[in-house]
Amino acid sequence: MHIVVIGGGPGGYVSAIRASQLGAKVTIVEKKHFGGTCLNVGCIPTKVLLHTSELYRTMLHESSELGIDIGQVSLNWPNLQKRKDAIVSQLVGGVEVLLNSNGVSVINGEASFTGKNQICVRDESHNETIVDFDKAIIASGSESIILPIKGVDNDGVITSTEALSLEEIPESMCIIGGGVIGCEFASLYSSMGCDVTIVEMLPELISVMDKEIVGILKEELLKNGVGILTSTRVNSIGREGDGLLVETDKDAFKVDKVLLATGRRPKTDGLNLEAIGVKTERGAIVVNPLTMQTNIGSIYAIGDCNGGILLAHVASAEGTVAAEHAMNKKSKMDMRTTPSAVYTRPEIASVGMTEEEAVKTGYGIKVGRFPLYANGKSLIMGEGGGLVKFVVDESTDEILGIHMAGPRATDLISEGCMALRLEATVEEVISTIHAHPTVSEAFHEAAHAVHSSAIHLPK
Repeated sequence: MHIVVIGGGPGGYVSAIRASQLGAKVTIVEKKHFGGTCLNVGCIPTKVLLHTSELYRTMLHESSELGIDIGQVSLNWPNLQKRKDAIVSQLVGGVEVLLNSNGVSVINGEASFTGKNQICVRDESHNETIVDFDKAIIASGSESIILPIKGVDNDGVITSTEALSLEEIPESMCIIGGGVIGCEFASLYSSMGCDVTIVEMLPELISVMDKEIVGILKEELLKNGVGILTSTRVNSIGREGDGLLVETDKDAFKVDKVLLATGRRPKTDGLNLEAIGVKTERGAIVVNPLTMQTNIGSIYAIGDCNGGILLAHVASAEGTVAAEHAMNKKSKMDMRTTPSAVYTRPEIASVGMTEEEAVKTGYGIKVGRFPLYANGKSLIMGEGGGLVKFVVDESTDEILGIHMAGPRATDLISEGCMALRLEATVEEVISTIHAHPTVSEAFHEAAHAVHSSAIHLPK
């Protein structure tokens, strides 16, 4: 069995390795750098910068309270950029080592289908390589959405890619889009002294997550000086002196940079899918949501290019399922345990249904909440403003959703994912001993709170 994988991002390289582990001959085609958007200009470099911004803000504003007198604190942006690039380079090299150690053949270039069992790969020098295959896994990723706003082509209007490598921290920035990407960059740049304003068309930031949890993040952003304009549309971006004038339907203000954080869309141009009859809708490849197969059974599409949940960990999971299914294993996707993670301060994370979703689905629900001001480890870390929240089926006590804001929420959410995967009840969490002192104790207490039995909350 010869399997071709198109794209070397977190979906593509994982599927290539898994297929090789199962005995397939595997060829992977990558246009530029392994690791895709996530590793090169997304998840990883963003989190490198966010980690330093969090330390910087702590040292700048909280060091004395923590018992550390360090004098003047300054940010070395060029050194931070070097560290970011070094970490990305190390991880990209790691992916290449993994592919090599698993016997995956690599072709650099851009692939397009010439038949249902053949692709043509063209490299930078326009040399072409024809590759025949038995099955193919498309993992071509996504690209930033550029809204048709007047003046969007002005100098100083950037996407998240450019925002990771600016020569210096701007004095002011408007972020168009209050989703995950917009809020992460707002947290990052505001912590480094930039005057940030978020403009969001919808009534709420990160509208796909629990409103109560997002409200905690919104409060912290406002406390850190971030301007937040919701239910607001940007009409135009114009030049004004050495800056940019952002005109909305409510107000106008001048900034140094405008960051477009309005989401991403599937990148499928150039694959020549129409020639072989692969079905697409609005640019996304249509797949069976359980097996990742397209309408052509031997061709699969995973990750952002199929227009599903545009997250790296989802792409990796889909890549594993596609590779296993292609190798005749009975693998299926289960999206119920897909976590969402936002690396702001505080971090916020969730898995499963929100209150609103559970009620709309027809469940009678119970909710348990535990505030982190009553959690010792959170107070030690200087982050007592968060919350852990359970949404539970009233009739069966099964956990339907878990939502949290606070330190290391993006790590702790994995316990919630496991609980949903095992269809755990609240009592099963309550009867599981949690280490002390840890933030995870708040998870335990929130489960207790569903039954109004939280130990460390006064009646």
